[in-house]
Amino acid sequence: MRGDAIKTNDPDRADSAVSQWRAEFPDWDLRPMELLGRLNETAAVIGGQHLAPLFAEFGLQSGEFDVLATLRRSGAPYELTPTELFEATMMSSGGMTARLDRLERRDLVERRPNPNDRRGVLVRLTGRGVALIERALPEHLANEAWLTACLTDKESRTLSNLLKKLLRHAQSRQ
Repeated sequence: MRGDAIKTNDPDRADSAVSQWRAEFPDWDLRPMELLGRLNETAAVIGGQHLAPLFAEFGLQSGEFDVLATLRRSGAPYELTPTELFEATMMSSGGMTARLDRLERRDLVERRPNPNDRRGVLVRLTGRGVALIERALPEHLANEAWLTACLTDKESRTLSNLLKKLLRHAQSRQ
């Protein structure tokens, strides 16, 4: 299913909301609301209907998958400091601590003293954690490939670049 196989002229929720606002405020430029509303709904649908159920098949929540995947992609010995982990996964340190506690209870990660910082710890994937993430990753990649199959290669690159530009702009005013 590539390119034009998906109908984009059928109204969606963003179209409906903008139509209602336009009736109330015909002179307003509602394109930002339409774009960001559609972007938010897309993210919610992908996360809730496609990613979360797949992660649940492996007994994981989305954030837990992110932690395991981040550790695995860091390369052997698959360990990072908690700070490196929460920066790479964009979550709070408190949220990271709770996730690490759950993953540690399941023997998917272990905390060990950081030899370079007496007060610090390192978080490392256990053998069981490596096995789980290596089983889940191919399924996750296949799921993402299906989700983006409606886009041509050029559309995919363009969308990725535009989203990166939007993200950088949003981050510039914090």
